[in-house]
Amino acid sequence: MKVQIIGGSGTGKSTLAKFISEKENIKWIDTDNYLWKDESFTENYPIEKRKEMYEIDMEFNPDYVVSGSIFSWYPNGFTNRDLFVFLFLDEEIRMERLRKREIKRNNPKESWLDEDGNKTNEFLEWCKTYLKEQDKAMIGTYAAQCYEMELSKSPILKLDSSQPVDELYLAIRGALQEKREGGA
Repeated sequence: MKVQIIGGSGTGKSTLAKFISEKENIKWIDTDNYLWKDESFTENYPIEKRKEMYEIDMEFNPDYVVSGSIFSWYPNGFTNRDLFVFLFLDEEIRMERLRKREIKRNNPKESWLDEDGNKTNEFLEWCKTYLKEQDKAMIGTYAAQCYEMELSKSPILKLDSSQPVDELYLAIRGALQEKREGGA
């Protein structure tokens, strides 16, 4: 099983990937670990270090589930996947999930109230551009993810991530089974 899961921040990529990893007893690759040096999300690894970590994961993990993308810095990464999963979610629900997560993670001094009276920060303001940004070169946007899916040679499964994680997992298992049987 080689599955990559993409979608906007807050759609549940990591939650689903971790669930699949545990159910299937396979490696969970969180692409944030290639990008960020620690959980402060302030200092990036250089691209060569990211590629080195990726190559080690590919060498030692014949099966994996990935949360996130490396397309912007390694377009040929994960091209051996069996299934490419795109998670989508109602924008209000996605942003509410992100606000709750950011409140837990961040120093309150780094946040302010937005035009709607919601707590926000630089990351949340960037997340608000997910659907609006039209430049496919802008990392982490819907436009960029559509471009990545357009170029994909892997089967693509689009899932509404408001469903329970076990139902999303079953949909992925079903798509993989269909692929094995020659239907995809």
